[in-house]
Amino acid sequence: MSKKIIDGIMGVCVADALGLPVQFIDRETLSKNPVVRMMGHGTFNMPAGTWSDDSSLTLCLMDSLSNGLDYEDIMKKFIKWYDKGDYTPFGRAFDIGGTTSDSMERFLRGKPPLECGGKGERDNGNGSLMRILPILFHLDSIYGDKLSETSEAYDIIHSVSSLTHAHKRSQMACGIYISIASLILRGADLEEAVRQGIDKAMEYYRSLPEYNSELSHYERIEEDGFAQLDESQIRSSGYVVYTLEAAIWCLLNTRSYRDCILKAVNLGEDTDTVGAVAGGLAGLYYGCDNIPKEWLATIARREFIEELCSKLEQHKLDISDTSRYIDNKNKIC
Repeated sequence: MSKKIIDGIMGVCVADALGLPVQFIDRETLSKNPVVRMMGHGTFNMPAGTWSDDSSLTLCLMDSLSNGLDYEDIMKKFIKWYDKGDYTPFGRAFDIGGTTSDSMERFLRGKPPLECGGKGERDNGNGSLMRILPILFHLDSIYGDKLSETSEAYDIIHSVSSLTHAHKRSQMACGIYISIASLILRGADLEEAVRQGIDKAMEYYRSLPEYNSELSHYERIEEDGFAQLDESQIRSSGYVVYTLEAAIWCLLNTRSYRDCILKAVNLGEDTDTVGAVAGGLAGLYYGCDNIPKEWLATIARREFIEELCSKLEQHKLDISDTSRYIDNKNKIC
């Protein structure tokens, strides 16, 4: 199994589970009694190691991509989660965001997949950003180190976001996130991956007039002093821009997976999703071996998560083999 797939996906799931029990608790309260370990019960009264919709939808996307990119199939797997509790720790979907729920209902009423996502200003929650990471592995198999410079790759990222969140601001957050993740995947130094990932994505969005009105929302992460901002200037609500900012800030201000995720979760408010978004990048960079063993040991359905990672890895290998075959056929001797 590609270690990078399980690094990133387990990074999401563990951070999600760490943040879930304290979701909606404010920062001041957490500062007095911070999260320092995997806990149970709390906000949703679930056992320790329970992950939420963040991980469930990530796993849905990963499972679908194991058979290739098919937007209809992705939505069908989302519906299995939404209606039947598939891809959940205990057979029941919970903590479903409004924009995501609305998109599921549109699909059930017969809307085409790419027309289901919310397009309004108020549809810019973090519900597509939290589940976007698996598309990295699919796109890397096709575009390699050119991913963050290729318009077709961004089009696919935007389409995957648009299944639930179709506003350009949400699409941009996903594009920036995958651009950073692609450089981490390729072995770049952490600060370099963040800086170049943001720069490459923003260069792309500046070239498209339809994104001009959205550029200002991501100005802060481009600033040289962003990492030095005081914690009081970092917000951690469910708004997609704040979630992306918080995840990047936590990543730049820590030096381990453990410290990154504890910092993210203890920001308060949307703790599971800020954790999950930070966790995907931190998992990719530090590796699953550096996730605390006691956290991993607690994760619900860990073998199921690993099995889905293995399926996606096999698909990646199949794509790579096909690409090499086509390249060899097209060689001029």
